[in-house]
Amino acid sequence: MDRARYCLGEPPIPIVLAPLHMSLCPLVTRAQHGAGTAPQPCSIPGGRSAHVPPTPWSLLGLGAGFALLAVPSCRAVGSPLVMDPNSICRKTKRLAGKQAELCQLEPEIVQEVAKGTKLGVRECQYQFRFRRWNCTSHSKYFGKILQQDIRETAFVYAITAAGVSHAITQACSMGELLQCGCELTRSRAPPSPTAGPGTEGTAWEWGGCGDDVQFGYEKSQQFMDAKNKKGKNDIRALIDLHNNEAGRLAVRSYMRTECKCHGLSGSCTLRTCWRKMPHFREVGDRLLERFNGAFKVMGGNDGKTLIPVGDNIKPPDKQDLIYSADSPDFCSANRKTGSLGTRGRVCNSTAMDTSGCDLLCCGRGHRDETVVLEENCLCRFHWCCVVQCRKCSVRQELSLCI
Repeated sequence: MDRARYCLGEPPIPIVLAPLHMSLCPLVTRAQHGAGTAPQPCSIPGGRSAHVPPTPWSLLGLGAGFALLAVPSCRAVGSPLVMDPNSICRKTKRLAGKQAELCQLEPEIVQEVAKGTKLGVRECQYQFRFRRWNCTSHSKYFGKILQQDIRETAFVYAITAAGVSHAITQACSMGELLQCGCELTRSRAPPSPTAGPGTEGTAWEWGGCGDDVQFGYEKSQQFMDAKNKKGKNDIRALIDLHNNEAGRLAVRSYMRTECKCHGLSGSCTLRTCWRKMPHFREVGDRLLERFNGAFKVMGGNDGKTLIPVGDNIKPPDKQDLIYSADSPDFCSANRKTGSLGTRGRVCNSTAMDTSGCDLLCCGRGHRDETVVLEENCLCRFHWCCVVQCRKCSVRQELSLCI
């Protein structure tokens, strides 16, 4: 029996691998398997092979002198490689000023920066998984995208700046950095009581370990914005700075208050509250909304301002994404524009949105294929502490773009 195989190896112990989703073959995104995973060719009935593009990671310049991690093309699921921060600083010769200073004085911060960018790119791949451009991690094509002032580039800058801010803030709360810790709440006004039964007369105070999002915001700003100085007569620099800020604000502006009741027999005589960051999936969803409503801009005559293109269009605010050039259609492979094309992509033959075959296949049509996938099943936990699973074959019908 023909089977679809991926670069997953044996299931890790004691972690149980999630069942393979139908979208894994022939298109598998790193977001679904974790950073560092590259699937191998999938065998399909009829003796043909639907090759899955590998996802090697190399140092990808993010324009602002920033570099993504170098990750081997095939790693174990759930164990992404975290590069030594000194390697990032050594291999990126363009680092200067504040970036170089962080490399020398705070290498542990740079390590969190690296984690944050991987977090951002994985979220980009999740949010764009059903679009013609799916935030591919192929270095040659990804680099071409970053050289353009298009909407997709705006999203990449925003989500990676948000990822850096989120990762550093989380490291502070977990006690992994000496430079920061929990948020200071001494000078803050007490939280307002929320409406609900049993809250009347309840005492309120700040406590717990609130996320020091301001520290993460400032470190992300120092590293991501270092190469683009404000006031520089360069529309690209102004756009990049704006989108970086939009990403950070998608984290900082949506902090939520969490509380815990204290008292005997379940009573709530005292309530302790703290501030927490939004989940990063919420950040990605929010930035995708901004991507869909992104503003096209052009440079002003003074070289220091950005003007929206079109009549009667309000100026974009700080949380909006902006761009200056129209995106290619991404229908066909084109190394100049960074497009891998959509030929061979899995589509939904019944959907009318971006995942539908009509839109994703650019009107070329699709074909139906039957594939047999292997997944873990009948898993049992054996004391202590091993999970043993059997391999089951699952037949699935896929629609592939022609």
